[in-house]
Amino acid sequence: MTAPTDRPPVLLAVAHGTRSAAGQAQIRDLVDRVACRRPDLDVRLAYVDVQQPRVGEAIQGLRAVAVPLLLSAGYHVRVDIAEAVAANDAVAAPPLGPDPLLARSLERGIAGADADAVVLAAAGSSDPAWRADIAGVAAQLGAHVAYASGAELRVPEVVARLREQGARRIAVAAYLLAEGLFYRSLHRAGADLVTPPLCADPAVEDLVLRRYEDLAGTPLRTAAAGVVTANRTS
Repeated sequence: MTAPTDRPPVLLAVAHGTRSAAGQAQIRDLVDRVACRRPDLDVRLAYVDVQQPRVGEAIQGLRAVAVPLLLSAGYHVRVDIAEAVAANDAVAAPPLGPDPLLARSLERGIAGADADAVVLAAAGSSDPAWRADIAGVAAQLGAHVAYASGAELRVPEVVARLREQGARRIAVAAYLLAEGLFYRSLHRAGADLVTPPLCADPAVEDLVLRRYEDLAGTPLRTAAAGVVTANRTS
């Protein structure tokens, strides 16, 4: 049991992880900007895949609020992060998405593009909750859903179909937090515009801090005890 303290809990930002040097730098920059906004907080970064430290290691011994730098509630949120916080004096905030702030960010990105068709491009997952989140964001934008990975609704296929249906100018709203393999593939999909990664928008800093602040006053042991993990389905 952690000794009582008046210090606020650590803000542990938990990213997916990427092999892209540009994407790694963008995530570090986002977390640095959040730390500059709240110099009173101990802000740290961990990952669920690819990079180190992994969340289960980084959270050990911390009184923390884990904020997933993820855009939907898939396996990494429901299992990897949930299990890490349940074993420690910590609690997990919801992922950054879906959130109206992200939809507004994408709307700003496609504003002025004079597009007659918009494709919401997400990473891709077989997780039903994840796919439902993506469908909800697409509905907010009036966009067609497409994925950068998987066997169906691939971004180039959706763009090509829209061209066949008469779309003159197509914008891809990139529902991706940072650069990487998936983001780079969007620029080869045949669209006229691809929005920047979401972490480039300063408004995302507000969202990270809001997720933290919503739980920072929670008795962390009590909150973590209520975490429910799920078996993987794919």
